[in-house]
Amino acid sequence: MDIFRSEYPRPQFVRDNWINLNGKWQFSFDHGNSGEEREMYIPDFPYDEEIIVPFCPESKLSGIGCKDFMESVWYRRIITITKEHLLGHAILHFGAVDYRCVVYINGEKCGEHIGGFSSFSVDITAKVKEGSNILTVHAMDDIRSGDQPCGKQSRNYYSAWCDYTRVTGIWQTVWLEFVPVTYLKSVRIMTNNADKTVTFTAFPSGDVKLLSIVTKLFFKGEKVKDQKNEIGWGATSYVIKLDSIELWDVSQPNLYDITYELYSGDVLLDTVNSYFGFRSIEIRDQKIYLNGKPVFQRLVLDQGYYPDGIYTAPSDEALKRDIKISMDLGFNGARLHQKVFEERFLYWADQLGYLVWGEYGNWGVNANEVKTLANVLSEWLEVIDRDFNHPSIIGWCPFNEAYERDVRVIGSVYFATKAADPTRPVIDVSGYTHYKTDIWDTHDYEQDTKVYSERYSSFTNDKIYDPHEKVQTYSGQPFFVSEYGGIWWSTGKKEGWGYGTAPKTEEEFLDRYSGLTTALLKSSNVCAMCYTQLYDIEQEINGLFTYEREPKFSQEIYKEIRKINTQKAFFE
Repeated sequence: MDIFRSEYPRPQFVRDNWINLNGKWQFSFDHGNSGEEREMYIPDFPYDEEIIVPFCPESKLSGIGCKDFMESVWYRRIITITKEHLLGHAILHFGAVDYRCVVYINGEKCGEHIGGFSSFSVDITAKVKEGSNILTVHAMDDIRSGDQPCGKQSRNYYSAWCDYTRVTGIWQTVWLEFVPVTYLKSVRIMTNNADKTVTFTAFPSGDVKLLSIVTKLFFKGEKVKDQKNEIGWGATSYVIKLDSIELWDVSQPNLYDITYELYSGDVLLDTVNSYFGFRSIEIRDQKIYLNGKPVFQRLVLDQGYYPDGIYTAPSDEALKRDIKISMDLGFNGARLHQKVFEERFLYWADQLGYLVWGEYGNWGVNANEVKTLANVLSEWLEVIDRDFNHPSIIGWCPFNEAYERDVRVIGSVYFATKAADPTRPVIDVSGYTHYKTDIWDTHDYEQDTKVYSERYSSFTNDKIYDPHEKVQTYSGQPFFVSEYGGIWWSTGKKEGWGYGTAPKTEEEFLDRYSGLTTALLKSSNVCAMCYTQLYDIEQEINGLFTYEREPKFSQEIYKEIRKINTQKAFFE
């Protein structure tokens, strides 16, 4: 069986004993969402299609290519379990399934999950037997309900404006991991540059009597520290101090490798490999400081869409290539917009020294209704927990353009985010009114460069550009123009849309790009900007590259874009 997306899916917590379950699965539509009643989970129930996992059935790469609404679909495949696998736990992992997922083994229900963006796991040990087993997955996806966060997926039949093709069911890698009876479930990492320490919080699972953990740190292949600590039930924190440190920074991705060894007495139980980076984030003087220095964030909007895989990149190299394209244009990071990106993207951001804002795909739910908390908060906290250790993530943003919102909803999510991660700044709602936020941001798609220059040159510490000043009060936070530009440019005769009037020549495009970008870079009180966007998506043709990541402009124009992006900002 061919395996698609064969790379290890969780690069910050790596074990050797795993099986990739991507590839060809049996598949069936359940148009009336009656499959539970018809017992489609029974192993011999006839399925009439095949699908290539991890690609959603809307995508070309899945082999299905159905673009209609699918409220219920079923997947099935055989998994083989050995006698050795049954000596410990068999953990079934899903990168993401949109939206509600129920898992069956050999016709018996063994787990479920709600949320289309977050990763989850199911311990299937008690349900499997030695030899062949039938894994069945039921995915339900009612995007028109108003209760389901869906990001930029279109809630109408056709894609339109800034909503695109929908995603249903499995859209990230499915894999089996085999762990001992007592094993290391996770480790949270916090660094302190000032005193050269790393705090590890270990979460074991199983019999915790006489447990200890040996943590080995390496830099560029050389061991720099080896420390043993006793650990117990729940969570145990311990600190490792280094004599000297190398910092993770923009385009300087200094990373330390880790080997965790879990012992019971003198018996080695579990081994896991990981990595981390020393880097600090602070807010002071109305700026964002990285490792004690103010860094102007030159970001680009990245929505994580692909013409053949929709939400799912066709390859690991495609994830890396998007970052390289951005960095080659002089951007130092991205807003990962209205979607939770897979961990492999964050891995490459870590490896390349690329700044990213972690966001949630809140569109589809009403932030003016308290019930939205039930549909957002638990999944958002799962996202933060999964991605906490990635040094590339420099901030969180749970809501984007929530025009109507209940402050109880926004406030609860903001404070929960700060409690889950006190180390990073949080934007409560990007692009509209703020209730409680660490960064003050706005979306400004003005296309007149003269107006833009006058608008952002008139900033003071107390007076900013705020189109919503009648309903909110600025209180001195760093100012971030988190969406701007969106200049549309069509190659050939393709129809679509962008912001403002389309320029008639490449030179006119470049003049506008330069005027807008330079106005932000030279403003005394703007600390970050994010250009819309890196590549076209379907009908939206305001990208710097085509949807296929092909050039839209001559190389001379791209050289000029890089020159514009990399000019010194006011405070640099």
